[in-house]
Amino acid sequence: MTSVTVAVLFLSLIAVSAARQNPEDDVIKLPSQASRFFRPSGEDSSSSAGTRWAVLVAGSSGYWNYRHQADVCHAYQLLRKGGLKEENIVVFMYDDIADNEENPRKGILINSPHGSDVYGGVPKDYTGDDVTVDNLFAVILGDKSAVKGGSGKVVDSGPNDHIFIFYSDHGGPGVLGMPTSPYLYADDLNDVLKKKHASGTYKSMVFYLEACESGSIFEGLLEEGLNIYATTASNAVESSWGTYCPGRSLALHQSMKLA
Repeated sequence: MTSVTVAVLFLSLIAVSAARQNPEDDVIKLPSQASRFFRPSGEDSSSSAGTRWAVLVAGSSGYWNYRHQADVCHAYQLLRKGGLKEENIVVFMYDDIADNEENPRKGILINSPHGSDVYGGVPKDYTGDDVTVDNLFAVILGDKSAVKGGSGKVVDSGPNDHIFIFYSDHGGPGVLGMPTSPYLYADDLNDVLKKKHASGTYKSMVFYLEACESGSIFEGLLEEGLNIYATTASNAVESSWGTYCPGRSLALHQSMKLA
């Protein structure tokens, strides 16, 4: 089933729970279409059910955009904890945050004020100027010959496989940011998703999109019958907000210095 749900759902895949000492143990309850990807049933978890793949994209650069790469690294750690193999996770991030001169904890990224490091162990498949729209599309389509730079890893999926895509960055009506030119446009992305479906190389796809006006990327554009479940952090005309640092608060930065 294809559906587009507008929800402030995915800043990190983790819901804070006061009832537990470690809030990172509490994963939010997902709609059934998405939960089947992260927690397959006994039938779906058999080897004949195919492989689970993930593409994680931080579409920004610069220290002030810390949260986007932290989101992607956090998502990677959760997926690995959930059983996905490193070889089946493709990571796009500019990789200019962890060792940035403004980072008070060199080599470390956190996803919450008192959280643990999420940067360690994350593969650097596509970094710097290799974080491009063309490479992203080639990775999704499994087109190794079209990839330029990076690790060369692609979603080499088959008809029984399941694909998860997570993108975190800034956006606007019909467009998503990228650290290189050109930007990622809704029409182009949806064309690639249709092409992926036409190739018969996945069984289901889950797409989490965190950006302002992110609903505009799929609303009226994502076709029925593609077996894609997409959820966005905002509708087509509203902003999407981060957390922990409202306005110009330095709470997170100060917390990092104290940790």
